[in-house]
Amino acid sequence: MAEATARRKVLILCTGNSCRSQMAEGWVKHVLGSRWEAYSAGTSPAAAVHPLAVRAMGEVGIDISSAHPTHVERYLAEPWDLVVTVCDSARETCPVFPRPVEQIHVSFPDPALVQGSGDERLAAFRAIRDEIEARLLPVLRRRG
Repeated sequence: MAEATARRKVLILCTGNSCRSQMAEGWVKHVLGSRWEAYSAGTSPAAAVHPLAVRAMGEVGIDISSAHPTHVERYLAEPWDLVVTVCDSARETCPVFPRPVEQIHVSFPDPALVQGSGDERLAAFRAIRDEIEARLLPVLRRRG
């Protein structure tokens, strides 16, 4: 019987850990969960995951409703195979990890900043959800 390959660990960082990093974590767990163990955190975490992020991900069958923003400090001492920053602010304020770890940056606009009607705001979350799937998942497929 073939031995199972160990999953690699990825930490996805954003500032608030309420939209982009949570959606990215959801995608990785849903699509690449057999290859990657995914976590997300923020450099300045929000109080809760944005409800439109939960709704947009739910539309594609990914439930992130029980997720909670977490401060990156909680994860600093853990061994990581990869750290991904998904916003420019997190990249600039990314802490130094005590162990060597590959870090990459795949930036996405913050859908929470979009102004407009409820439909326009939801459309922004859907667009970022789809962009994360299209741009981040291929990067992780190549690495894991």
